[in-house]
Amino acid sequence: MRILVVEDEKKVATFIKKGLEEEGYEVVVSYDGADALKKLIATKFDLLVTDIMLPKKDGLTLVREIREADQHIPVLMLTAKSTTEDIIAGLDSGSDDYMVKPFAFEELTARVRSLLRRSGYDRGAELTFADLVLDPVSHKVWRAGQEIDLTSKEYGLLAYLMRNAGTTLSRKMIADHVWDYTFDSFTNIIDVYVNYLRKKVDRNHPVRLIHTVRGQGYVLKEV
Repeated sequence: MRILVVEDEKKVATFIKKGLEEEGYEVVVSYDGADALKKLIATKFDLLVTDIMLPKKDGLTLVREIREADQHIPVLMLTAKSTTEDIIAGLDSGSDDYMVKPFAFEELTARVRSLLRRSGYDRGAELTFADLVLDPVSHKVWRAGQEIDLTSKEYGLLAYLMRNAGTTLSRKMIADHVWDYTFDSFTNIIDVYVNYLRKKVDRNHPVRLIHTVRGQGYVLKEV
């Protein structure tokens, strides 16, 4: 597996590179966002690990541009920016996971394994529920034949709901399977993203599919 690490602090970049190589990964390092974009266009990588605050092109812009270029590489943001607003901005840019510095290297490698494993699941068969269709290969979603523009995290959340249609999913289950974050620290962001997703999937449709089960969580069902 080949990983691109984008980090302008050379000591931190060297530390991450050495640790991931000891885990058996091939690691390439870039020190600014513009160079990272060139590398991503020229070479196939299995995972991108990037800081937000970078010279020449910041991490948020880098991720938005690779998503606009229709690249579905898993992205882990690794940054000192730690507010709820920072996390939402990072996820909205198209990243799949978000870690705050300083970090335990064991947690970083666990997140890396999870993202690589999840990207393998995303190459499976097309998912359908009612008039909702999700293509794991192209990462595109349609409802009643109309394409829905989703962020990376909204897509991941919807895929999890569709794979478990009819089952009530607690916030802890969603946190564990979609975000890999601890439940207590991530509850608010889960609710924010469910509301984002509900507006895009159910708006202008007579039948709502995403439902809140009071005191329990969320469920995808026809009512």
